Order: sequence, then structure tokens, then C-alpha cells
Amino acid sequence: MNFRPRQKEEPEINLIPFIDVLLVILIFLMLSTTYSKFTEMQIKLPVADVDAQRDYPKEVLVSVSAAGDYSVNKQAVAGRSLADLASALQTAAPAGKESVLIINADASAKHQAVITVMEAARRVGLTQITFAAQVSSNGQ
Repeated sequence: MNFRPRQKEEPEINLIPFIDVLLVILIFLMLSTTYSKFTEMQIKLPVADVDAQRDYPKEVLVSVSAAGDYSVNKQAVAGRSLADLASALQTAAPAGKESVLIINADASAKHQAVITVMEAARRVGLTQITFAAQVSSNGQ
């Protein structure tokens, strides 16, 4: 029996398996993370006079009331038919097919009244159509 004291070996920590596990966890977290809008670039746009930029002669304003009445450039259209509205749009479009049609429809106007305006614009050849909306009072 050998009772002599042995030299103690220093324990060695192997870091390679630890690094492998950390890399696997890192890859898992990268793949499972959802990116939200925080990654968008934050820019501040220059300020300009909006009224000076708008090209008013190319705009055709069509208003649709809750009752289904139409007005083109603040002039009431005599009838509610598609032909009446198309002829009013034809005379009100100064730039022809380059004109932009802006539809101001009442919130309680029928869907068919707005579709009639769009169909009349198609017949006249106005392809640039936009809708006007009002900003809500609570800022949302």
C-alpha cells in the first residue's frame, strides 16, 4: 500500500463545449426574434409651404353628400345619373387625363354613390383618383 501523498492535478475547464452551447442559444434567439418598427430609419423631413406645392388647376374635386347628391368643383350636378356626372367631370377636368380626381364623400354616403363617381371618372379617362379624409380629433 502506497500511502504517500500524491500531487494534486489542477482541474482543467474546457471552454469549447460552453462556447458551442452559447452559439446555439444565440442562433436560436436570432431566428426566433420578431423585428418591429424600431428598425426603421428615423428621419426628419424638410418643411415646405404645402399650398405653394399643390397644383390646383389639375385637381377636380367631387363631393358626395349623405343623400347621394354630387357636386364637381363646388358646382352642383343637375342629376344623379352616371351620364350627368361624366359630362360634369369632362367639363371640369382642365388638364384632361392628367387631372387628379379627389373624392370627398360623406361618412354616411352610400357605397354605390362613390362607385358611380369612380365609374364616371373611368369613362372620362381620369385614372388618378384619391380620397379625402378628415383627421380624427383624438389624434389616432
